[in-house]
Amino acid sequence: MSNNTYTDLVKQTFYFPQEGFHVEDGYLQFNGLDIKSLITKYGTPLKISYLPKIGMQINKAKDMFAKAFKKHKYEGDYFYCYCTKSSHFSFVVEEALKHNIHLETSYAYDIEIINKLYEKKKINKDIFIICNGYKQRSYTSRIAKLLNTGFKNVVPVLDNKEELDAYKRSVKVPFKLGIRVAAEEEPTFPFYTSRLGVRAKDILEFYVDNIEGYEDKFQLKMLHIFLNKGIKDDIYYWSELNKVVNLYCQLKKICPELDSINIGGGFPIKHSLGFEYDYQFMVNEIVGNIKKACKKAKVKMPHIYTEFGSYTVGESMAHIYSVIGQKNQNDRETWYMIDSSFITTLPDTWGIGERFLMLPVNKWENDYQRVVLGGITCDSHDYYDSEEHINEVFLPKVHSNGETEKDKEPLYVGFFHTGAYQDQISGYGGIKHCLIPSPKHVIVERDRNGKLVDWLYAKEQTSQSMLKILGYIK
Repeated sequence: MSNNTYTDLVKQTFYFPQEGFHVEDGYLQFNGLDIKSLITKYGTPLKISYLPKIGMQINKAKDMFAKAFKKHKYEGDYFYCYCTKSSHFSFVVEEALKHNIHLETSYAYDIEIINKLYEKKKINKDIFIICNGYKQRSYTSRIAKLLNTGFKNVVPVLDNKEELDAYKRSVKVPFKLGIRVAAEEEPTFPFYTSRLGVRAKDILEFYVDNIEGYEDKFQLKMLHIFLNKGIKDDIYYWSELNKVVNLYCQLKKICPELDSINIGGGFPIKHSLGFEYDYQFMVNEIVGNIKKACKKAKVKMPHIYTEFGSYTVGESMAHIYSVIGQKNQNDRETWYMIDSSFITTLPDTWGIGERFLMLPVNKWENDYQRVVLGGITCDSHDYYDSEEHINEVFLPKVHSNGETEKDKEPLYVGFFHTGAYQDQISGYGGIKHCLIPSPKHVIVERDRNGKLVDWLYAKEQTSQSMLKILGYIK
């Protein structure tokens, strides 16, 4: 038997099996889910949303913060928020809400989702709704309406100083305010300071001139920070976090109502079998740093809010493709052509060079070779050629010498942990590049008895639906 199989490659390169992935009877299992049975039932290309993973991620984070609070004898509370922009789908948001969380919004239409969730009794008026973003009137007026109708924990986070004027005019009840602190961008970024938020050096003066003395109408409750690169153990992250914590300590001395720091999102998710990140260490350090600064300044420790989007929903989804052809274009490059497009289904691979966790579903006992994966649009950028921590993509050889049904199957390739932002960026439904249809979308969830059930959320997009959008069908 060959020692050059795909199984040998993976076991020599990574610890395998590992959480969420193992091979059974020659087929890859995703969180114990039999992917091959779903391929047989629904075909490819296929998107799978495995909803139980959402609750697993939420509970993991809550547990880590609870441990850190206990370790440091931290005196505030922890609030887990899900930012809807990562995935607005009702099945995602409603699944997350089963785990006693709060929500963060980015735009006016998010508030319409809040109204629908309330209508369906998925939330009550006590939920915290953190309202971020640069807000137009359509957004501020909807926020005001929520506040005026009794959603007492809606917290508009000011992105600029003028935003407060909109709430002064339209909110008729006392309300809470947050301020987003403009972060300094990391050194590799083309701009020095984020376009989002209020400059740190302006906030104390703004508070004194515009908020202090109006406590009967509105109170500053929260300072908010968000860093593009996420929560990482480096000098940049700690210096930005400490900047906000120190500002909190200064403000707290003249603003007793201030009681919360929102550290935004930014927990990474696994995009490679070689992924290493000590979540508990980072949570311990964050909590410890905040406590240390508050003790030094002799102020009360704040409640800590997080807004995890990718972390909440990213690891719950997989995209599955079939290899429909092999092309040897020169001496060095073997192309595997998939039955869909990376540009239309995984736009982050094309737009920002994101790497997802990619593994074959079958043929693990075949020899492997270096390949480039190609999508079926006529765009030269529709390809995928490297995975994090590996410079090349290796996959099993498509053809085997055997004659069994397994041997005759096409090679199925899975991209995993694709649940955040991909549908939002590519545009769910609508028209796509080269009119490549959106794949079937299957939901896997637990029923009332705890049994896994799967159902078709969306069929593959039809030509007729696209022609109607394009004006060929009235």
